Amino acid sequence: MQIQADMKMAEIIHLNYHLLPIISRFGINLGFGDKSVEQICKDYSIDENFFLEIVNSFHLKNYFPKKNLQGFPLKLIIDYLRKSHDHYLHIKIPRIAALLSQLSQYTPPSMTGTLKLIDTFFNGYRNELTNHIQREEDKVYPYVFAVEQVFISKKPNNDIVGKIRGYSIEDFKMEHDNIEDKLFDLKNLLIKYLPEPVDADLSHSILVELFRLESDISDHTRIENKVLVPKVSYMEKWILAHFKP
Repeated sequence: MQIQADMKMAEIIHLNYHLLPIISRFGINLGFGDKSVEQICKDYSIDENFFLEIVNSFHLKNYFPKKNLQGFPLKLIIDYLRKSHDHYLHIKIPRIAALLSQLSQYTPPSMTGTLKLIDTFFNGYRNELTNHIQREEDKVYPYVFAVEQVFISKKPNNDIVGKIRGYSIEDFKMEHDNIEDKLFDLKNLLIKYLPEPVDADLSHSILVELFRLESDISDHTRIENKVLVPKVSYMEKWILAHFKP
């Protein structure tokens, strides 16, 4: 069922509770009563169409309105991506780290080496994800806004052309692959070599959190690669084609 503007927000949560963290990234808090999506978006000054496109992209497996999303301003798209980054770094990763810490309490001495290997791998992934996100925040997004500003002004200059030739949005797209591979490797390592704990539910909780993180990051990357990249790439090509030294 596709989510519509006249549906009650509470109904959406019952329909797919996995959308809770997505909805929270728009700053929407629980306690919205019987208000509809349209009413909630008005209350929170949220672009209703953008909200619907995002939640449906996460809700429906085969739903991805690339052309519609590309029509939204870059600021709207990047604001959402930044909130996703904040969710990963300050909620998801710390939650997984806390679960792994609990796991050590139930690990027999004979499995200490295996657990240390898992911790080392997880910490390596956390550092790489943090560096990747920091690079996007400090380098990619400012670059994207610089390209957009020149594109809107229709006045290409040496500075922006040099930036495009030195680091284009396609270079950014290729950087995602390694991050996704690392997360798959971490999840696979835990599935195959997670020490048998006293509390089996704890190990299941760790794996569930990893699968959810993997799915969320995959959808996040899809928005970047299918929406942000083509939109900026078009601007880059226009600038290069109309630049006159």
